[in-house]
Amino acid sequence: MGSLSCSIIVSAGDAAPRSPRCPTEPRGGSQHIGPGCRSGFLAWCCPTVRGESTGTHHRAGWVAHRVADAWIYLPRNLLDMDTFSKSDPVVVLFVQGSGSSEWKEFGRTEVIDNTLNPDFVRKFVLDYYFEEKQNLRFDVYNVDSKSCSILKQDFLGQAFVALGEVIGSQRGRLERPLTGVPGKRCGTILLLAEELSNCRDIVTMQLCANKLDKKDFFGKSDPFLVFYRSNEDGTFTICHKTEVVKNTLNPVWQPFTIPVRALCNGDYDRTVKIDVYDWDRDGSHDFIGEFATSYRELSRAQSQFTVYEVLNPRKKCKKKKYVNSGTVTLLSFSVESEFTFVDYIRGGTQLNFTVAIDFTASNGMPSQPTSLHYASPYQLSAYALALKAVGEIIQDYDSDKLFPAYGFGAKLPPDGKISHQFPLNNNVDNPSCAGIEGVLESYLQSLRTVQLYGPTNFAPVINQVAGTAAQVTDGSQYHVLLIITDGVISDMLQTKEAIVTASALPMSIIIVGVGPAEFEAMEELDGDEVRLSSRGRYAERDIVQFVPFRDYVDDSGNQVLSMARLAKDVLAEIPEQLLSYMKTRDIKPRQADPQ
Repeated sequence: MGSLSCSIIVSAGDAAPRSPRCPTEPRGGSQHIGPGCRSGFLAWCCPTVRGESTGTHHRAGWVAHRVADAWIYLPRNLLDMDTFSKSDPVVVLFVQGSGSSEWKEFGRTEVIDNTLNPDFVRKFVLDYYFEEKQNLRFDVYNVDSKSCSILKQDFLGQAFVALGEVIGSQRGRLERPLTGVPGKRCGTILLLAEELSNCRDIVTMQLCANKLDKKDFFGKSDPFLVFYRSNEDGTFTICHKTEVVKNTLNPVWQPFTIPVRALCNGDYDRTVKIDVYDWDRDGSHDFIGEFATSYRELSRAQSQFTVYEVLNPRKKCKKKKYVNSGTVTLLSFSVESEFTFVDYIRGGTQLNFTVAIDFTASNGMPSQPTSLHYASPYQLSAYALALKAVGEIIQDYDSDKLFPAYGFGAKLPPDGKISHQFPLNNNVDNPSCAGIEGVLESYLQSLRTVQLYGPTNFAPVINQVAGTAAQVTDGSQYHVLLIITDGVISDMLQTKEAIVTASALPMSIIIVGVGPAEFEAMEELDGDEVRLSSRGRYAERDIVQFVPFRDYVDDSGNQVLSMARLAKDVLAEIPEQLLSYMKTRDIKPRQADPQ
């Protein structure tokens, strides 16, 4: 489940600067590029530009991540703080780490002398992840001192924005007022996001294996591969799983495609780890072995086969005569460029978010602290946390911020009729709520008016959203359904049928399991390993992502961190699922209107 990572370049305008200078330089001084800075980003009074989350140094030159341009574009009507001339503005960018409240300075534009309407040129490079809430703060100062400290300059105002808001705004342009100086109008700042061309590469490869270890008692192994991208902090992130090939020690997997950014984040020499597993129905897959490679090494297969030894470290330590646990051969490897998620968002594709919440009796009485719906004065319920974690990110890509919200498994007043698809706002004709806060308000109100009952049926609400998705299939609308539940599905056959049908439509389904229940049946709906089927029909695409919320709860009780962890995992597949729909329908992104 690779993340959609890309870089953003932020600058402030497209016209040539007037007398750009560093705050420590005399007026009219030359531009200074800090050593170790990324190309397109100039740093002042510091020897290096440091990574946001890891503190590691980035290489000079373009970082080979998925890249986009985002200009801080044309701040206008700034405050005039100079007596005998106009202000000398500079913009300082601060970033906030996922799940953190701390702001860190990322970089500064050049200073432009004597203007209230600066056209900045200098650019910043940021990594963009769809599945994370990436908060940015732009502070504007008037530079009147040679001091390196920005706090000794005159504050002109600031603007707060999430990076996703810029990406998801019309034509990738977002204007925000500058605030922060009491009693003053501070002007505005216009932000523009644009993807660079060197992040469109996707890889198609095919692998086979030979003489893998036998893991099944009554048969051979059922092997599949798991690909991991290495991170700068030494950890690994899953970026792809192959299909399972049943009952063989010499599997040949189907060719598959993966974006270069997901495989190695654009760093051709970054380690790619590949694990080989024997699939088991209960999810306790047996580890066969592993090997490591890199994008650069894989790319050599364009001219020759590459064979890797599969090694099991435990076996290697225990057995002196151990050689390997089989081999994996890269049969083919090709690279091509294609449209990206940002292309479609900039072309006007809207993400439409729908919520469905479990109101069955197994959740417990909402008024009792033991209930999964219980919200204390000090913290949100697991349902509310999951809703906010996902919704607050997706809403940046929905222009009207109106979200249909349903409940299922409750008895409704006045006659006690059981419903598996009732609007939380009690408006059958218009079930949409205004923003995520509106959904939360309607959810809490429903808890006070309906009776929790049962059973747990998913199919009605899936079919409802699928019916809406079927009305517009030209790529301008893509639907994301979030289902939050505490238990086992009662209508599994109907749900599988609904998902198989929905897989041909522009929609994805996220299922978050809350509480201590076992969710084995949910794993079957998440077609990462075995493609979902119903009555002989196979799902056209994998559109379901299931996670148990308990796996993301922070041990210290930090709810913000818990939400960030959950969102990062459940939303990571949405960009690729959207792209898979567009590709199967040969839908190209619409051309953005002229800037």
